[in-house]
Amino acid sequence: MSEQLSIEQDGRILRITFNRPQDNGVTDAMAVAFADAILNAHHTSDAVVLRSAGPDFCTGRARDPGSPAPSPEAYARRPEYDAIFNSYKAIRNAQVPVIAAIEGRAMGFGTAIAALCDVSFASDTATFNIPEIAHNVMPTMVMSALYDRVNRNAILWMAYSADFIDAHRAMAYGLVSTVVPADKLDAELARFCEVLTSRPRPAILGLKEYLHVAPRMDELGAIEYARALHSMVNTAAAMKRKHG
Repeated sequence: MSEQLSIEQDGRILRITFNRPQDNGVTDAMAVAFADAILNAHHTSDAVVLRSAGPDFCTGRARDPGSPAPSPEAYARRPEYDAIFNSYKAIRNAQVPVIAAIEGRAMGFGTAIAALCDVSFASDTATFNIPEIAHNVMPTMVMSALYDRVNRNAILWMAYSADFIDAHRAMAYGLVSTVVPADKLDAELARFCEVLTSRPRPAILGLKEYLHVAPRMDELGAIEYARALHSMVNTAAAMKRKHG
């Protein structure tokens, strides 16, 4: 697995790299290892950085070599998709920020990952699409990652057309955080990681926790949760500054 999915501890940053340079398609085995690494990252890291080797970020799902043919029975097939859904869930549930740097094509699973990450940097040459319907596959796996990230009209246009969009349009849709010239992507990513890891860890974790939980609350609950978290986290940060 280390040949196809590189996982490297770099100080307080966990670096995960899709390493199938021919297309960076993600197999189910890769997705399982990917999810496990992200869910456990908080034990050693303040952030996860996701990148790819080769010209493309990720061209979607790839079948594991030697995997059996899909079952013809619908309910028997449902567990076959767990590795992908669990990858999406892992990014949502990760305790530390997950940051993506996207170059080349992001297709299907790659587009979903770009949207799910807490901060996504896109090269100005990156492109994005949801290609499944062009292969007679309904793209509800990808849509489950986008429904609370991207507006309805944009999701349906991408899903129906399967057309590629450029990085600036992806940012307008909410798929990525920012667009960076290709020759400055590495420097901007490094600068952001340095800034992020200099912030108080309780505040970084609290920000992600709030945005994970609050949208599922009613207005009063979200406000009261903000009050409680604000008091708790800022007290922890103040204590850290006081005692060094």
